[in-house]
Amino acid sequence: MNTIKKYLGIVWIALAAAVAYYAIGIFGGKLTSGKQDDLVFGIIIFFILLPMVVTGLTIFGWYAITDEYDD
Repeated sequence: MNTIKKYLGIVWIALAAAVAYYAIGIFGGKLTSGKQDDLVFGIIIFFILLPMVVTGLTIFGWYAITDEYDD
């Protein structure tokens, strides 16, 4: 079971990297579109939601790799 946790930790960290990459690719146009609605939406995604999601997935994966969930 511990080996599965370690592999899933790597999966969570890879998922965090994939989310960051695709979110920047998809929502990157929102910051430069020139519309005020797109700009507000892009700022909310980039500076509030994206860091929370990526940080949460990364920490969860790191804890799984370093056996923090053994207790």
